[in-house]
Amino acid sequence: MADAAIRQPKTETSLKVDLNRLLRPRSIAIVGAQPERDTIGGGVLSNLELFGFAGDIHLVSRSRDQINGRPCVKNIADLPRGVDVLVLIVPQAAIRDSVLAAIERQIGAIVIYSSGFAEAGEDGRRQQDELAELCRNAGVALLGPNCMGYTNYIDGVPLTFEPLDLRDAGSGKRVAIVAQSGATAANMRFAMHGRGVDVSFVIATGNEAVLSAEDLIDYLIDDQGNAVIGVYVEQIRNPQRFLSVARRARQNGIPIVMLHAGSSEKGREAAQSHTGALAGDYSVMRTMAVAEAVALVQTTDELFDTLAILVRFPAPKPGKTGVVTNSGAIRGLCFDFSETVGLALAPLSPSLSEALHKLVPPYVQVDNPFDIGTQGFANPSIFGTSTSALLADPDIGMVLLSHAGGSPKMQVKKADFILPVYQTAEKPVILNIIGDDYPLAPDFMAMVRDSGIPFFRSPERAMRAMAIVADYAQALSRAAAISDHASVTIDMPRSGVVPEYRGKQMLNDLGIAIPRGRLVRTIEEAVMVANNIGYPVVIKAQAAELAHKSDAGGVIVNLRDENALRSAWATLHANVAKVKPGNGLDGVLVEEMAAAGLEMVVGARRDPQWGPVVLVGLGGVWIEALKDVRLLPAGIAKDHVVADIGKLKAARLLGAFRGSPPRDVEAVAEVVVKLGAFMLANPDVVEVDINPLMVGAEGSGVVALDALFVIDDKIAASGSFKASE
Repeated sequence: MADAAIRQPKTETSLKVDLNRLLRPRSIAIVGAQPERDTIGGGVLSNLELFGFAGDIHLVSRSRDQINGRPCVKNIADLPRGVDVLVLIVPQAAIRDSVLAAIERQIGAIVIYSSGFAEAGEDGRRQQDELAELCRNAGVALLGPNCMGYTNYIDGVPLTFEPLDLRDAGSGKRVAIVAQSGATAANMRFAMHGRGVDVSFVIATGNEAVLSAEDLIDYLIDDQGNAVIGVYVEQIRNPQRFLSVARRARQNGIPIVMLHAGSSEKGREAAQSHTGALAGDYSVMRTMAVAEAVALVQTTDELFDTLAILVRFPAPKPGKTGVVTNSGAIRGLCFDFSETVGLALAPLSPSLSEALHKLVPPYVQVDNPFDIGTQGFANPSIFGTSTSALLADPDIGMVLLSHAGGSPKMQVKKADFILPVYQTAEKPVILNIIGDDYPLAPDFMAMVRDSGIPFFRSPERAMRAMAIVADYAQALSRAAAISDHASVTIDMPRSGVVPEYRGKQMLNDLGIAIPRGRLVRTIEEAVMVANNIGYPVVIKAQAAELAHKSDAGGVIVNLRDENALRSAWATLHANVAKVKPGNGLDGVLVEEMAAAGLEMVVGARRDPQWGPVVLVGLGGVWIEALKDVRLLPAGIAKDHVVADIGKLKAARLLGAFRGSPPRDVEAVAEVVVKLGAFMLANPDVVEVDINPLMVGAEGSGVVALDALFVIDDKIAASGSFKASE
């Protein structure tokens, strides 16, 4: 074990506590220590003794004078001043007094396993908040309550009561683990150790009264021995801090792989817009986290598998995938499954095709996946040469080797030629031997484990993790293009729902095209405007209370002459009077009928915690029926918007389709960019909805046919979100 006295430079969180005293302590006190290994107090002491903790251990027990030959004191007040970390194993009712006593003894950090706090109801939450305030004011690093503690494998500090095997952190690249669930933290540790992956820290944060996941991640990214950080959370307490920490991790070259529970929960109810309804909490979190190149996974298998790849290859480059197999069935299934998981297979370049043709007889079909068939029996070196050929192609970002294992002798031959290529590879190389749990040759498995090559027993599981790694590589390249600042400001109302006519003027000021027209208050004004712009026209009732005018009969379209306009004027006012009796309108918007095109939606929402996101997708009535939208971070570059629009399920409609010309996707992307810049610069704007945005033929632009803005000047005044963050 490394000497516990060897410390990192002092690292502080935004809470101004020294996490070294918690995670790399020189001295530990256990309150509630016991001799029995199967008790919580005994489990902590047993783990410390097993790992040979090199610092001072102080025991507090009211009933014992000594435990395992170590003297005990009766109270926290009897401890020496300045102990680094105190482990509290006392009833929930005694926690507050124990914390006060620890603060008086100038203890630097506290670990609380006890439950019965915020997870137990409002009274427990109140008690937890009180503990948090006490510790924050005293500068005490509190881990928990309701947690399983942590294990520091670097220094041999196991401050957890779960049974542990004696291990160290190894000498290579490591995974660091942070989880709000103690059981999940343990499962992540089991998975990594089971694959032969070294682990530096396993930290279970529990209720996070003081220290949250982002605080621990921030600490861990300063250690370049951590190749990747695995995270499980159910709630990110401080989203803006998390994004800042994720940005720093990206800049330090340390991936964060995160499983965030809650994707199936209904998003927060949105008061006004389609955008708000579709941009729920989880979707916003995902958008903002991916924008900072956090690798998000959806299952524990994906979490374990992605960590196993990124710990060996933490800096993947964007590119498509190459596959080598010795099975025609695997080749066909890889075609299918790559499409299912969104893992792009690389087409063969002329030079790569030529290189692969040289490896096989003329009758062998050369493609990607590259099926070597039975060539490996006569020429086992092909397992390595084919891998090298794929890795040399600049368009290929990673390679999957998916094989039937063969005899024990053949398994070892495969390893003899594959592993030297893997060990010098700068791109991810992933090995899969099919057969599920069927045992493989011990010599082969020892070679695989010692080499560290990411190893799987099914191609599907490997490819799902590879798709996440490919997305992560793409996110890394995109993150640098995100703009943190903007200066787009326009005149706008102070607060409330903005009527369409004013919203459209705001869009016009932003350089987004709107139909010709004007607000009128009398039928004679309406006729004059219609004559000026030309028939056919549309009329729309205008009032802040009519956010959805069509539902109230407040929109009448395709009026082709004056008589139709006069009749529609009367109908519109009668319709609105039924839903808005006695309340006058601001007026009626008379506009030209837009040329036919494809209806899309572009909108934006400011999440009170995560900040602004922009939405683009199929619009009109289809937005509610199909929910075919992409959520993007404000500040995203135009070329990336174009790429995301191409990922819509309805993307085919944007190209030449059944006689319709290709649509002006570039113009749609420009609207997304302008709206994102506007949201960054105006923190009092809550929501924007442009639906429909009529998209013309390529080169002819777009026109915003409806606009909804929701503004709350209290947001900007409170500083709950700042555009510069």
